[in-house]
Amino acid sequence: MTGSLVTTRRGMLCLGAVSAVLTLSGCKTTTSSEASPIGTPAPPPRRPVGPPSEEEMMLRYAPVVDEGHQLPSIPFKEIDPVFYRQRVENTTGQAPGVVVVNVPKRFLYVTEPGGTAMRYGVGIGRAGFAWEGEGIIQWRQKWPRWKPPVEMIERQPELAKYSVENGGQEPGPNNALGARALYIFQNGKDTLYRLHGSKDWRSIGKAASSGCIRLINQDVIDLYARAPYKARIVVQQS
Repeated sequence: MTGSLVTTRRGMLCLGAVSAVLTLSGCKTTTSSEASPIGTPAPPPRRPVGPPSEEEMMLRYAPVVDEGHQLPSIPFKEIDPVFYRQRVENTTGQAPGVVVVNVPKRFLYVTEPGGTAMRYGVGIGRAGFAWEGEGIIQWRQKWPRWKPPVEMIERQPELAKYSVENGGQEPGPNNALGARALYIFQNGKDTLYRLHGSKDWRSIGKAASSGCIRLINQDVIDLYARAPYKARIVVQQS
């Protein structure tokens, strides 16, 4: 009788051990090749790239009421589709969080994690007024006042009414800086060049301004929200 109890107890212990092994085996859901090394950060999410649909374009360039100002819709079908705001592969060679302006191609990029960038079509400065190099977007403003520099007023005396002494041009859709302005500094000094909005959507893709980089107002609002605070900017002339 005692021998039978011992045998039974030993059998129960063996069954318990087998059960524990099976239970532990059942918890394993990945192989060693599938598991990520401890402490390795997950890769950044990759966003889909490609041209936006017509429905997306209608939303992106629809009428906007922003900070009390009314912006009209943009007739995007009259613009070369290459200049539509769209996510693309990051071919700039820059790390995420950098603003890159490619002057010859008339593109502005905001680089993103995961190997992509948001790209915008821009209008750029006429020959002789273009700026290039690296800097910082030191300051940014919604619906700014435009105060043309003295050099511009000397070239265009009719702009004197918007001088610093006269308080600049009132904010609004007709303001030369549009809905947003991002101010480029280099070595701690204002370069006097800006990334800014414009009501003149026909100027996108062209050399039409006196040095500043202009975007469709709906695009500059998006850029303002997307570009990192005090982002590094690279302006390329080649």
